[in-house]
Amino acid sequence: MKKKSFVLRMDPVMHAALEKWAADEFRSMNGHIEWILNQALKNADRNKNDKEDKTFLRNNNR
Repeated sequence: MKKKSFVLRMDPVMHAALEKWAADEFRSMNGHIEWILNQALKNADRNKNDKEDKTFLRNNNR
């Protein structure tokens, strides 16, 4: 699957905290943010892999 890139702006204090957390977990900053987002999607029961979600992604992947 091709990943989509985008700019993320955040407070410097939050950035420093995430950077330390990522290092503690032996992850890159980007990989750690992706992990956090995946966990949030799972916890909200929004990480479904059904046909409808894949069609949405395919049609909105610009």
